[in-house]
Amino acid sequence: MTVVEIIGFVGALIIGLVLGLIGGGGSILTVPLLVYLLGFNPIVATAYSLFVVGSSSLVGVIQKAKKNLVDFKTGLSFSFPSFLAVYISRRFLVPGIPEDIFTLNGYTLTKEMAIMVFFAIIMFLAATSMIKTKKEVVETHTKQPYYKTFIQGTTIGVITGLIGAGGGFLYVPALVLWAGLPMKRAVGTSLVIVSLNSIIGFTGDLHTLDIDWTFLLSFSFITVLGILIGGYLSKYVSNKKLKKSFGWFVLIMAVYIIIKEFSQH
Repeated sequence: MTVVEIIGFVGALIIGLVLGLIGGGGSILTVPLLVYLLGFNPIVATAYSLFVVGSSSLVGVIQKAKKNLVDFKTGLSFSFPSFLAVYISRRFLVPGIPEDIFTLNGYTLTKEMAIMVFFAIIMFLAATSMIKTKKEVVETHTKQPYYKTFIQGTTIGVITGLIGAGGGFLYVPALVLWAGLPMKRAVGTSLVIVSLNSIIGFTGDLHTLDIDWTFLLSFSFITVLGILIGGYLSKYVSNKKLKKSFGWFVLIMAVYIIIKEFSQH
């Protein structure tokens, strides 16, 4: 095993720790780690990220379900349009994007660059939501018509499919504001959607990519180990302070990705 691979697996443990400590956000580091440190191309990295996110979220569902913080009915109703959108994105949309999207004055926007820049924009949105001090979200306790849930689930599913991140930071407010769930149940329920989306989305990649199962299962196992350790340590650490600090780190990473992508081309 090379030094880079060892650092990569340490990174997997850190991703798990972050997920266990603050209940989300860690998966957004998986793609940059796989691309910039371990040298995978963004298409493979986003696919691997979906598997890592899916398997680790499944552990989260079990933890939250034991505390009765999961609304499976609402989670599954949101999951249906989402996982369809993620699967279609990975099976057809991502492979269908041309390698060179457009050329302007000798400057070419490639498929890999476009995915990483879009990923950085989503990271930026996730970071700002973690940094800003939120007012209490008003919980409506009235459920919206299903067609709205279908549209929302589909939209978030396409984004998840393109970038290979869980999208929990998008699902939680959706479940609170639109499905009328209390915040703690929304967090637990979002993990049901994220785990289903990610695993089913990943199956779309099985048709188009060769998967290194030894690496992927090892990486995922270490991430899950990190989640279990993080979940235990979360009793002793301030969640709010951690979340804000991690938000700043993700923001810096988003800026780094944009600078790196544009400086390469």
